[in-house]
Amino acid sequence: MKTTLTIAAAMLMAGHAFGDFTELVKQGDAYDAQFKPEAALQYYLPAEKLNPKDASLLVKIARQYVYRMADLSGKADQLKSGRTALAYSERAVKLAPKESDPHLAVAICLGKLSPLLSNKESIEASHKIKAEAETAAKLNPKDDFAWHLLGRWNQELAQIGGMTRAVAMIVYGALPSASYDEAVKCFQKAIALNPNRLIHYVELGRTYALMGRKTEAKQFIEKGLAMTNRDQDDPGTKERGRKTLQSLE
Repeated sequence: MKTTLTIAAAMLMAGHAFGDFTELVKQGDAYDAQFKPEAALQYYLPAEKLNPKDASLLVKIARQYVYRMADLSGKADQLKSGRTALAYSERAVKLAPKESDPHLAVAICLGKLSPLLSNKESIEASHKIKAEAETAAKLNPKDDFAWHLLGRWNQELAQIGGMTRAVAMIVYGALPSASYDEAVKCFQKAIALNPNRLIHYVELGRTYALMGRKTEAKQFIEKGLAMTNRDQDDPGTKERGRKTLQSLE
């Protein structure tokens, strides 16, 4: 079976009747909204050939390669898709360094790649996740997901120990300040900016669970679980929330 890239290139070279750049992106957006990355890429990739320096398009393409990771069973394939996403995001940053979305895209891609990396690579990725999320939040303080990523960074770093902590000391030089309290503040900020995104509630609840504050943990996780799925990661987020609730029993 041909890859999406091969199909898209073949269609472009064959003069497939896709229409102009704007129409291609519009068609890709329709599939993006349905979380259908393979279909979206069949329009986004030919659009990229027409305008390879459109940073917003590169961010959209990166998002599709991130979405694809959930449908791939092999670690090697997941890594390849994640690294492709990262490459597109980094290109977008070079083209539009003053826009928040490319920086946020880099942070998201690295966050998706981290579980697949070695301890050292994961800590190195963590360092860049924080930097890119902070840049995104600075450029657009109203971006709820930038604050969410900063919350996740604090949540993750606050709970590392043993060998991973030793690696972090080497990578960072001195372990940066990270705490559950700061994670809570970031998630609360994300909720204030966008109260309709369930991942904020679930991760706030999971942070409270890590702090031993069971009442608040159950309150926020259950609120998130009761909300309608809207984002591609929502089913996985709810599964994490359910596992945390079970651990509190």
